[in-house]
Amino acid sequence: MSDPITAALLVIGDEILSGRTKDKNIGYIAEYLTAIGIDLREVRVVPDVEAEIVAALDAMRARYTYVFTTGGIGPTHDDITADCVAKAFGVSIDVDPRARAMLLERIPEAELNEARLRMARIPAGAELIANPVSKAPGFRIGNVIVMAGVPSIMQAMLDNVAPTLQTGRRMLSVSIEAALKEGDIGGPLGEIAKAHPDVSIGSYPGYVDGRFQTTLVVRSREEHHLAAAEAAVRAMIDDMKARKGKA
Repeated sequence: MSDPITAALLVIGDEILSGRTKDKNIGYIAEYLTAIGIDLREVRVVPDVEAEIVAALDAMRARYTYVFTTGGIGPTHDDITADCVAKAFGVSIDVDPRARAMLLERIPEAELNEARLRMARIPAGAELIANPVSKAPGFRIGNVIVMAGVPSIMQAMLDNVAPTLQTGRRMLSVSIEAALKEGDIGGPLGEIAKAHPDVSIGSYPGYVDGRFQTTLVVRSREEHHLAAAEAAVRAMIDDMKARKGKA
């Protein structure tokens, strides 16, 4: 079986870390990538600090198939993502004629000031990612995909870049509701996990209508492995309920 296609997400911005802006991209990207067969393995949030952005990029791009970034490609002084990506790859950065032409589709040339031109500064050798919402493009260089932080723009960019990505087999999953406490099922669930090494089993406790319950999520790329583990989990739940009823 081929190795899974993996990804990491680097969220860039002081406003995220301060709480001023609530991130709406992580969950969307995670779900999107899972649906097309890419495993999101790591998410980091870093401030608008060059050294931290470059260090994170270098670490993540060496480890994963793809690195996605969000934030920091706007027109203001603290939008330094493009410069940091250029530094990480050791290439120059300047106003890209292609990106400038895209901006002119929305902005009159007389209003294309120095600040707005920052959005057309692209690392040498990068491919542009179209932005049908506001025209200012994202870009891709190597295995790093740079997107806007504004959710609607990020989503449009992701739609445009997705067809170019290498994808793997989709992860299959099934959710099982159990009216049991997580602590009660922890032992037998662990035994099931050991018996099914090709399956991932997650346990998520909750409290609904005054009662504890647990949602068990079984995941695998192989349908027969998923079915076998699901059957074992359901049998475990039925057995525990039967014992509980006799107690």
